[in-house]
Amino acid sequence: MKNFFTSLLGSLVALIVFFGGCFLLFVGLVATVASMGGKKDYSTAEFERGSYLVVDLSTNITDAPPPIDLGVLGGGDETLQLRNVTHALRAAAKDDRIAGVYISGDLSSAAFGAGYAQLREVRNALLEVKAAGKPVVAYLTYATTRSYYLASAASELVIDPYGVILMPGLATEPMFYAGAFEKYGVNVQVTRVGKYKSAVEPFIRRDMSPENREEIQSLLNDIWGGVLADIAPSRGVKVAQLQATVDREGIIRAETAKANRLVDRVAYRDEIFDDLKEKTGRGADSKRAFKQVALSDYAKSAKDIVDTVGADGTSGSGDRIAIVYAEGEIVDGEGRNGEIGATEFSRELRRLRRDPSVKAVVLRVNSPGGSASASEVIQREVRLIKQVKPIVVSMGSYAASGGYWISTYGDRIFAEPTTITGSIGVFGIQFDVQKLAGDFGVTFDRVKTGKYADAMTIARPKTPEELAIVQRMVDWIYAQFVGKVAESRKLPRARVEEIAQGRVWSGTAAKELGLVDEIGGLDAAIAYAAKKAKIQDSYRLVEFPREKPLMEALQEMLAGRHPNRADASTLAGKVVHRLESELKVLQSLNDPQGVYARMPLNLTVN
Repeated sequence: MKNFFTSLLGSLVALIVFFGGCFLLFVGLVATVASMGGKKDYSTAEFERGSYLVVDLSTNITDAPPPIDLGVLGGGDETLQLRNVTHALRAAAKDDRIAGVYISGDLSSAAFGAGYAQLREVRNALLEVKAAGKPVVAYLTYATTRSYYLASAASELVIDPYGVILMPGLATEPMFYAGAFEKYGVNVQVTRVGKYKSAVEPFIRRDMSPENREEIQSLLNDIWGGVLADIAPSRGVKVAQLQATVDREGIIRAETAKANRLVDRVAYRDEIFDDLKEKTGRGADSKRAFKQVALSDYAKSAKDIVDTVGADGTSGSGDRIAIVYAEGEIVDGEGRNGEIGATEFSRELRRLRRDPSVKAVVLRVNSPGGSASASEVIQREVRLIKQVKPIVVSMGSYAASGGYWISTYGDRIFAEPTTITGSIGVFGIQFDVQKLAGDFGVTFDRVKTGKYADAMTIARPKTPEELAIVQRMVDWIYAQFVGKVAESRKLPRARVEEIAQGRVWSGTAAKELGLVDEIGGLDAAIAYAAKKAKIQDSYRLVEFPREKPLMEALQEMLAGRHPNRADASTLAGKVVHRLESELKVLQSLNDPQGVYARMPLNLTVN
């Protein structure tokens, strides 16, 4: 027996040494690759004159830069930053080395990326390329509504003979847990203000309430109307014709798409490549590919150019405009990747407020909200910044509830027509597992020194008195929310009460209601901030959060902070991704008072 334990211990030690050595070897290899990659000079992108800028849509387009720069590993881009894409396209419109743009692939949206507000900014940049007299060629094989929305801006839109356009309209399909909670013995008690504040419905209902259905239907109608209004003139058809085709076909095959003027021609990919070879001077018979440069490579040089020059084309001065990305759920504390941690975020805002070289701040919001107290922590810093320098808000695809809370005091608020905003309402949610625990023979007892000492327990339901306390807190926070909107937007309180009630609005409706100031994207917000700070002739742009070098990200990973990477390309992956997404929302409900300013849970428009 002694020999057995000695042998076992020796084997365990050998395994530990082996795996430890492998790990250190891996870290060393990554460090070597990273150091070999170094800081590549992208000040001049290397490609042949007369090239086409290739835009591969098989990616996710996010507001904030990717958390890690994987360029040194030579891998593909799973994520592209919105500002890099739009600035690369606008630079290409003026770059005499770029002959045109070629678009292919189908968007892979994840989390809060590739929303319709972001896509509209990309689409407008494509229209600028076309307005500059340069061809924009798009090739479709399988195109969802989002991908077709972008591709429809092309001057030549081609589809594969066996390709389809999947554009049946917009829909959202919320998940409800009330039946499962009832089955397994999880009790839910809610407190809320606002008849449209539907974020609690998945926990207490099996379907949508009439009020929730009303607001979501109105929102989808606004977004869909904006999508059709952009597509129709680009394709030379009327909105009614486009809607009729969508309703009649659902899945639109190639010949049908051509017959209804949704595309210009039907062709195989190799035929398009031969055309591009001719256009770039290669010749159709050439064995070489057409002259091209990938957007991800070109974007790096375009970003460097844009970030160091002003509107007059001169070298940038020491004056800076900071773009701060609020993307994800708003939570208390430092937050994880993909979340807006109030502590870390407010710390960065405070640093920018005290930095004399930062003359203005642009707050880019792409958030459905979250913790009410965390939203207030961030808003406090927004108000303090406003006292010393301009702060302009640019709303992405979402800026609702807590997302609107942190936006409302901006000197000017920009939104896209398809932005989902508003949702001025508050709710509290309390769980208990008394029945679930009892089914397994687990019971609880208590000793306390005050009447409400155990009020936050999950071992039993809240008493009516305890719920009344939570409701008073929810009512107070809602009153504060309404008051802040009335003060910051200079609206009568009664008017805000009328348009609040937890209702979500499109960007178009929000502008009509006075909740936003102007329809426009991130570039419009930056231009306004520069003008208000009186530095429009020359400035630099800086970003937070920044893209981290691979070695820095690896160090953080070893310290326990892991960047999010999700893949939902398969059917099983989509199911798992949906469940993980729903669970992530539940995990983000960490307000110490259990009170939240959040739009309907996981309102995803497809």
